[in-house]
Amino acid sequence: MFEYFPGNYVWNLGVVATLNSGGLIDEVDRACRPLRDAATRGSDVGTRDFMAAWTAVVDDLQAQAIDDEKNGRRRTAGQKYHRATNYLIQAERMQSAHAPERRAVYQRCLDLMQKTFDLLDPATTRVAVPFEGTLLPAYFTTAGPGAPCVIMWNGLDSTKEHMYVSGFAQELAARGISTLMVDCPGSGEALRFGGLTARVETETWAAACVDHLLDRGDVDPARIGLVGWSLGGYYAPRAAAFEKRLALCVAWGANHDWGAVQKRRLDREGENPVPHYWDHVLWVWGETDLDTFIARARAVNLDGVVEHITVPFLITHGENDRQIPLAHAHRSYDQAVNSPRRELRIFTPAEGGAEHIGLDHLPHVGVFIADWIAGEFA
Repeated sequence: MFEYFPGNYVWNLGVVATLNSGGLIDEVDRACRPLRDAATRGSDVGTRDFMAAWTAVVDDLQAQAIDDEKNGRRRTAGQKYHRATNYLIQAERMQSAHAPERRAVYQRCLDLMQKTFDLLDPATTRVAVPFEGTLLPAYFTTAGPGAPCVIMWNGLDSTKEHMYVSGFAQELAARGISTLMVDCPGSGEALRFGGLTARVETETWAAACVDHLLDRGDVDPARIGLVGWSLGGYYAPRAAAFEKRLALCVAWGANHDWGAVQKRRLDREGENPVPHYWDHVLWVWGETDLDTFIARARAVNLDGVVEHITVPFLITHGENDRQIPLAHAHRSYDQAVNSPRRELRIFTPAEGGAEHIGLDHLPHVGVFIADWIAGEFA
């Protein structure tokens, strides 16, 4: 993995996520260069500095985009809004759950993303999935009427904006497949503005997503799949085990026993995905104390669950994933005995995509998954 900040895994992961989601090396370097000293003090200490440095680049890009738009350069403006969104969502992701400006920063992410759609991508629109008397915010990229559709879920700390800038929905659209990118409970806008926290029983919001797609009337009801990355590697298989209207499932990074991962992190084994880690997980799961959270996390486990998956099931995992041990991928594969077509794809350091969810070579992993889905939907 490219390591701009030697020894600071969490910040490096944010850098490669940005670069592999359409960031430009010159702009990323301008954001990172002032942070070299701060990075040596650990991932938590300098997050406000991180925000300031990356926001300066976002401010510059937005000013350029406004000027381009005024002068009729709509595509150029849209590209700059796209990159500005990419940079800001990574900086926002690094902040403490208690940072007073976090809601305002995330609202700016939403606004920049909408400008991208307006100027660059009319095939993508903002939608809302009805769920238990409230709404799950989402983006829908259409591949045309009657197309198959993939529901895409994020993980512990990503957002639907990162799902979009990753380019995965565009790869699916090029293969004739629509995408519904959803901020699940505990993530993105659903958490920040809706107060919806994570839960073990992910089939409840899977059902809501399928209902929404069927109500739209513009997707093939027999070809609706589900992809989840990172903690979505638990969320998606759990949902596919019990929501039988789904036609396939992808765990983009296995997460078979996330409760055990929390115990490892308490013992300082493995890497954390974000700074201020324990504050973040308590926020996501709606808990106020660590002991209660750890006890609850034991249930975030796919033992006795993946056996109920009866559709094609793909598991991808990085050989050098420093957050989730590779053994989790083998466990999910070995137990999914009732899937008619199960596949485990391990990405190696030699080819890239060997880190967590393949962030070190995200397009390489993404196109593999897109090709697998297209083959199953053919």
